[in-house]
Amino acid sequence: MYLLLAAQSIDLGPVQPLLFYGLALLLAISAWSVVLSDNIVRMAVFLLLALGAVGGLYFMLAAEFLAAVQLIVYAGGTLILIVFGVMLTSKNPFLQFRVKLWERMVALALALTICGFLIFALVNTPLDGNGPLAPEAEYEQVQEIGKSLLSTYLVPFEVAAVLLLVVMIGAAYMARRRAQ
Repeated sequence: MYLLLAAQSIDLGPVQPLLFYGLALLLAISAWSVVLSDNIVRMAVFLLLALGAVGGLYFMLAAEFLAAVQLIVYAGGTLILIVFGVMLTSKNPFLQFRVKLWERMVALALALTICGFLIFALVNTPLDGNGPLAPEAEYEQVQEIGKSLLSTYLVPFEVAAVLLLVVMIGAAYMARRRAQ
């Protein structure tokens, strides 16, 4: 939703197109590098770059809440969880993956299908320059998200946090048990 709100984007003057295309290029290259890399540690680094570029695009669109969530939750928490999980459970942190040809073909078909849907959605989305929310309404929406996270969805949020903690402790226990 926020990717199409051109009226609410931050005006950076003549640098804005260069910054946008630079972030988009960084995102595309790092996303393809995640897919094509055989080394899992390099995949994690490329994933960090991709998630950071998406966060930068959100900042350019004045969606500071989404950008902060993107950087804190995904680039921070999830990526660190992946790296530590792999490092704790693997004997070789530079684990190599061998992808079969049929797996690459299935992935390519899925990627082209998703790309087609995205192009269809972009072509059929009216861009009149007016976002659906005024800045005051956007501020109230962020307040509502915060209130619902700390009231209605507090238990599922904490359950997910405890579940991730249990998974990390289990991975560390399994890795330590094998080493002995």
